[in-house]
Amino acid sequence: MPDLATLLPMLALLMAIGAFAGVIAGLLGVGGGIVLVPAFFYAFSHLGYDGPELMRVCLATSLATIIVTSARSVMAHNKKGAVEWDVLRRWWPFIGTGAVLGMLVVSSLRSTTLQIIFGVLALGAGLYMALGKSHWRLGQTMPVGAKRAGVGAAVGFFSVLMGIGGGSFGVPLMTLYNITIHRAVATAAGFGIIIAVPSVVGFLFVHIDNAPPFSVGAVNLPAFGVVIAMTLLTAPIGAGLAHKMDPAPLKRVFAVFITLVALNMLRKVMMG
Repeated sequence: MPDLATLLPMLALLMAIGAFAGVIAGLLGVGGGIVLVPAFFYAFSHLGYDGPELMRVCLATSLATIIVTSARSVMAHNKKGAVEWDVLRRWWPFIGTGAVLGMLVVSSLRSTTLQIIFGVLALGAGLYMALGKSHWRLGQTMPVGAKRAGVGAAVGFFSVLMGIGGGSFGVPLMTLYNITIHRAVATAAGFGIIIAVPSVVGFLFVHIDNAPPFSVGAVNLPAFGVVIAMTLLTAPIGAGLAHKMDPAPLKRVFAVFITLVALNMLRKVMMG
């Protein structure tokens, strides 16, 4: 059983991480995963749990929190009639399949490789958030047939490799195919559940050496519980701020923040 000298710093760090992720999610309408994964990594590394499998714990625990936050988000958006249920019905088999494949790949890769993948994909997400234009379109309707299968599987696969829900890939995808931003955000929350549930079930059976205390498979239960509790408290604060501030410059600032996080993770890998 870990002593208080280990548990109390871990608890304090997790509370700060959850509070920050909740404010960001409420303020900018983005999922917490892109904040949680690097925050978990730095926190657990600082506490002495660094190792070749640590990124698996960070990804899996982030995805576990997304089950709860995405479910709450879908219910809230559904009350406003903003969820494109037809898109979810047609896309879930492919997104779910991609998520399971992503879980299997994550389970076989070392932390350094996963750090590189996260850094590169987060860098792309940050640049798109900073430079993407609302009028960009790839088509007037969502893809069908083989294209739907391929794109859906890719969304699930790469989301698990980053430990994130549906927002970072799903929202740009849907807006590029002529779904309004509000409906895209609402529907992408549903993507998050489809991505997180099957992948987290798989991660519960993955063995991790030198895992942080009270982990089941690759999912750390204290991190999951504390982050969920803190985001429930602080997400409304972020949402309240969003109504008082112009979100456009805030999103650019957040894009810079994510880009710097991605570059810092890549720097740490290169410096060994």
